[in-house]
Amino acid sequence: MQKLHALFALMLSLEELFCFVDDLCKTFEPQWKQQLLGFGLHFRNRPRSLSLSEIMTILIRFHQS
Repeated sequence: MQKLHALFALMLSLEELFCFVDDLCKTFEPQWKQQLLGFGLHFRNRPRSLSLSEIMTILIRFHQS
């Protein structure tokens, strides 16, 4: 966990942070959707104005400040 925290502390630009989070979301989101469907949970699949990686980047940057 400390290694991950140190990685985020070293990221100076918003662009680098977004690229890291976007790569993570590209692998996480399909697995997450498959897991939700596996448990029989249904959710709305409306298009969002922001992607999951954009939302996560904003939240991480907010908590870093």
